[in-house]
Amino acid sequence: MGLFDRIKKSLFGNKEDEEKKEQEVEKVEDTETSESDAAANEEKPEVDENQTESTDENEVVEKDEKPQEETPTELDHEVEEVETEYENSDEDSEEKPDEASNVEEVEVKDEKQETESKSEVEVEESDSEDVEETTDETEEEQDQTELYEKGLEKTNKGFGAKLNAFFAKFRTVDEDFFDDLEDLLIESDVGFETAEQLTEQLRDEAKLQNAKSRDDLKRVIVEKLVDLYDQNGNSDDEKLVYHDDGKPNIYLFVGVNGAGKTTTIGKLAKRFKDQGKKVMMAAADTFRAGAVEQLVEWGRRVDVPVVTGKEKADPASVVYDATERTINEGVDYLLVDTAGRLQNKKNLMSELEKIQRTIKKLAPDEPTETLLVLDGSTGQNALLQAKDFDKTTKLTGLVLTKLDGSSKGGVVLAIRNEMNLPVKLVGLGEKPEDLADFDAANYAIGLFHGLV
Repeated sequence: MGLFDRIKKSLFGNKEDEEKKEQEVEKVEDTETSESDAAANEEKPEVDENQTESTDENEVVEKDEKPQEETPTELDHEVEEVETEYENSDEDSEEKPDEASNVEEVEVKDEKQETESKSEVEVEESDSEDVEETTDETEEEQDQTELYEKGLEKTNKGFGAKLNAFFAKFRTVDEDFFDDLEDLLIESDVGFETAEQLTEQLRDEAKLQNAKSRDDLKRVIVEKLVDLYDQNGNSDDEKLVYHDDGKPNIYLFVGVNGAGKTTTIGKLAKRFKDQGKKVMMAAADTFRAGAVEQLVEWGRRVDVPVVTGKEKADPASVVYDATERTINEGVDYLLVDTAGRLQNKKNLMSELEKIQRTIKKLAPDEPTETLLVLDGSTGQNALLQAKDFDKTTKLTGLVLTKLDGSSKGGVVLAIRNEMNLPVKLVGLGEKPEDLADFDAANYAIGLFHGLV
């Protein structure tokens, strides 16, 4: 099943599933009736009239014609004794080979039964293994879906309440309706450009589908939002890049102070450590008070070494030492925390460029990922930060944090549509496992769940 087939099935598939079930039941009933008719026809034997007549005549002969009993003579008794002796001698001579052949047949049958029973057991074991694998995958998908629904609960309720209130007051589908809808989408942090584009598409789609009722219009709106997201991204780009050719994977985390960079790095370090990978962290945010100590504490918690420098040390020098150690010690992942002063400060962007150049001196193909960490609760400010950071540093993806405590999760649609940058990680809670790989299907299900 494709990515957005899964979304549409979850959001809109109830009625379609019921109709399919009804059709399947009708097909089963038709096949059962046809099979029963065929079986009834097969059970009736073909009767031969001549045969019945002959059998009836024979029965009559047996009943009516009783042969006369003949009294046996002494000569007859002697003949019978000779015949029985001859028959007994023949039976004795033939009994032994028959017994041997019977034994062989029994052994062959036993071997066949053993092989058949073994093959049946093997098939049952393979089937049970397949069932266990599918059930594990299904449970994992359900857990992820529940995590997204819970994490996006505030966004879902906020967006849903606005949308339901909007439809409760509308009377006719006219220009005022679409103007008000555009304002609603902008307020829901979908973004101005995205809201304008969506409204234009919805005008055409509503006419095309002849959508007039509230439920029909809500369905069209959600479908277009999902389709718009699907058109502007590739699900493969949403996965974190990892190469296992023996070279290190250096992840550079950038973003303004307070976005959640250090916490994200600590949670991700725990994940990689639990996967059996060798992990190291670099505390290159040397300007913010307490930033180094915070990352050191995370390292102590998850048992991952942290490379630090002297107080107020040059961030690039810390990154140089960490990269050198990563290469020499065969580390799988190096997670680099960077400074996060406001993005409009030129010296911050210059420092980030310097850090990237430092990494490339020792590892020309790195960093593997340059991830911008955004506070999802800031809404449109997150979109502006993404645009500014992307001008200076070559971003490979985004991390959206604090979505569980915000009603502004709609910003993901704006970022995807206006920047074509993949969201790779989302923070849906405070526990380490609540830092989830971004899943567009679960995101859309969590965002629009219960709206249609």
